[in-house]
Amino acid sequence: MRVSGAWRLLRARSRRRARSWTRAWRSSLQLRVITSTLAIGLVALTLVGAYVSARTAAGLFDDRLQQVLQESARSTLQAQTTFDSSTAATGADVQRLKRDVVEAQRTGGSDSREVFLLRAPGQQGGDMFIPGAATDQALVPLVSRELRLATAEGGQRWQSVAIPRETGGVSPGVMVGQDVIVPVDGTYQLFFLYSMQSEQDRLDFLQRTLGLAAVALVVLLGSMTWLVTRQTVRPVRRAAEVAERLADGHLSERMPEKGEDEMATLARSFNEMADSLQDQIHRMEELSTLQRRFVSDVSHELRTPLTTIRMAGEVIHASREDFDPAVKRSAELLQTQLDRFEDLLADLLEISRFDAGAAMLDAEGRDVRDVVIQAVDHAAPLAERRGAWLHVVVPEERCVADIDPRRVERILRNLLVNAVEHAEGSTVEVTVGADAHAVAVTVRDRGVGMTPDEAAHVFDRFWRADPARARTTGGTGLGLAISLEDAHLHGGWLEAWGRPGRGASFRLTLPRRAGIRLTASPLPLQPEESPITGSLRIVARPHNDPAALPEMGSDDLDSALSDDERQEVR
Repeated sequence: MRVSGAWRLLRARSRRRARSWTRAWRSSLQLRVITSTLAIGLVALTLVGAYVSARTAAGLFDDRLQQVLQESARSTLQAQTTFDSSTAATGADVQRLKRDVVEAQRTGGSDSREVFLLRAPGQQGGDMFIPGAATDQALVPLVSRELRLATAEGGQRWQSVAIPRETGGVSPGVMVGQDVIVPVDGTYQLFFLYSMQSEQDRLDFLQRTLGLAAVALVVLLGSMTWLVTRQTVRPVRRAAEVAERLADGHLSERMPEKGEDEMATLARSFNEMADSLQDQIHRMEELSTLQRRFVSDVSHELRTPLTTIRMAGEVIHASREDFDPAVKRSAELLQTQLDRFEDLLADLLEISRFDAGAAMLDAEGRDVRDVVIQAVDHAAPLAERRGAWLHVVVPEERCVADIDPRRVERILRNLLVNAVEHAEGSTVEVTVGADAHAVAVTVRDRGVGMTPDEAAHVFDRFWRADPARARTTGGTGLGLAISLEDAHLHGGWLEAWGRPGRGASFRLTLPRRAGIRLTASPLPLQPEESPITGSLRIVARPHNDPAALPEMGSDDLDSALSDDERQEVR
């Protein structure tokens, strides 16, 4: 168990290091450039070093081999000449001759060497047994059988061998052999063992030199790459920081301009762009301020003549029964349009307050269910005229939240009027839900619906999905825009969903307490087709429907509605 736990801990640390390295690799251009440059440089230096080392080793070995072959050929010729001129006739004389020749050849050539005189394979001695001779009997096993057989075929033969050292390890060497004729005793093979350690030392020195040079070049390459990338990345990084500051509203931020190179040109161009953006933003802010002031001033100035016109219109509307039908109809249209004109002025004033940042929230702890019932009561006459059903589902528990009742009721009225207008006589469902952090209200209709693109623009000011669609309720085109601002003023959400032919759904989500940041809503935005059970149900129907309030007991109704609401909600 301990081993398994340690292994898991090691794996977790490895994964964390890998993730940190991955984040650093992705977030740092300088790190990627330096790492890539060093990797390419190391590969290139390794290949070059391996090629130079191989070529040098081959050159040293070939030169030394040619020298060894020439020396061994001369030494073999000298030994054969000595054997040919010898007058030894007895075994002792022949043995002494062999030792003398071997010792004499040991010191010949450009370097010390070991000499072995061995009887040729398959050769039988004469009447006397005369052994061979060697300068070092311990090295005789280095003469391999393959080399002896190859030498017996005639000519000079050589083979690479590993010479054991007294201190341990081996040294490279070359064994060269050739046949000689010994008087009285027949054919022998004369072998010379040459050490290649000096050449190996030179090769090792060259490789160490190349390794040190490679390390120096890598350090130099890394330093140069770091310096170049720093000079390149630092202005870009500074530009990113200045761009972030500009995006945060610090329009006076600028990049430092130094020199006349490309980076300085980039800094000047960036600063010129920032100056242009700052100037355009200031002009747009001034224009926006003028527009807001114009809207606010016009809205206020129009109130005085509108009041006078309304007073005159009410006098005319009150006397409409005395007029002929055409004038009577004109009086009624005048009254209707005056109502729309007054609503438009009120909405324009409210929008101007939001734009100027002067809108204030008068929050208090209220049960959202009461506000919903008041909004439904306000929309009931319109639903009756349009032949729509208002179906309200509220939870049994109280849904208390810190809200501005006037603004929340205005949001719900706008949503209900919009839903009834587009429901085309179908049911409009109002659902209330709550959790520990938020309260939500959804308004769902099954009318014409809207596309996802239309749902994304439904809160725009004066936006209409179908400009040719007649507006029968006298809307101003600012209701949903004001509702969205009211929701934001509470720190909440107002969202829309729709599908053509399946209707639309609007969801209002408000925090229960000021300062709570919403992360989720108690109700889904996309409606569920299955009915909601286990909650108090209030069904508001047209006045001419004989079944007014089913599914609700008298005690529940008394607890949910006031006296006036019991009379109005159908």
